[in-house]
Amino acid sequence: MSFTVDSARGIFPNTLTADVVPATIARFNQLNAEDQLALIWFAYLEMGKTITVAALGAANMQFAEITMNQIRQMSFQEQTQVMCDLANRTDTPISRAYGSWTANIKLGFWYQLGEWMAQGIVAPIPSGYKLSANAASVLQAIQALESGQQITVLRNCVVDMGFDTSKLDSSQRVSEPVVVPRDMAQRTQVTIEGIDNPTVLNYMNNMNANDFEVLIELFTPDGALQPPFQKPIVGKDAVLRFFREECQNLKLIPERGVTEPADGGYTQIKVTGKVQTPWFGAGVGMNMAWRFLLSPENKIFFVAIDLLASPKELLNLVR
Repeated sequence: MSFTVDSARGIFPNTLTADVVPATIARFNQLNAEDQLALIWFAYLEMGKTITVAALGAANMQFAEITMNQIRQMSFQEQTQVMCDLANRTDTPISRAYGSWTANIKLGFWYQLGEWMAQGIVAPIPSGYKLSANAASVLQAIQALESGQQITVLRNCVVDMGFDTSKLDSSQRVSEPVVVPRDMAQRTQVTIEGIDNPTVLNYMNNMNANDFEVLIELFTPDGALQPPFQKPIVGKDAVLRFFREECQNLKLIPERGVTEPADGGYTQIKVTGKVQTPWFGAGVGMNMAWRFLLSPENKIFFVAIDLLASPKELLNLVR
């Protein structure tokens, strides 16, 4: 049997992912622009209470500085219109600029707006404003999630705003500078209970070191990576671009795993553990699984990254 990306997605089918996350995001997307913006504001107010605190300084905001200064100089009415345009994905210069940013910059943008709203620099939610029943229900659903799931929901709520990035030329994308790989003397090596496969161990170690040029060489030319709740990214060039734009300064903390033979000389390996993101700080770990399908040459043909439904899923390594 020769694997395809589609067939590879079916390895370790009993992995229980946090389906509540895309369901909550879908509910958010069904809200009108006013409710979406109000919910983001109330979520900001909840940070440090029932919603995970953002780690300041995680994003390089120089790329948003011109846009932020434009908004700061606007009237409250104009500021409100800008935010509504972002929520409605309207084609405006600011929406296009926003659409070109990476996720970290977008998160920093909304956090800064929240700070300015609290300071009265940006149009605040009117005093005594109450969320609609639908928006309040979505906020309650977010509050009930585990911290790692909250991160994913809030990230996707703001990342998908602005002008549709698929309509932008790739040269228009604005990314933070690629971090220099960590010096060899500063690197620590992961250990994974039950796993001694060098490809999997090197995947974790190189990711933690931001050494993406070395990391991508672990993949086959047609290798694929499937981020949580997304379609697979296929081909080394596309995967490398994803690493550079989305994976800088992650900390992978794999804990245990299992290895099984697969058809055609392939090997499938499942690893569970945690991931810490630079934006939400070292105190928050997302419960994750990595499902690897390795070629007979021990290269990564496919790896799926799954946000798990609950901490107990960290122990679920049964095929």
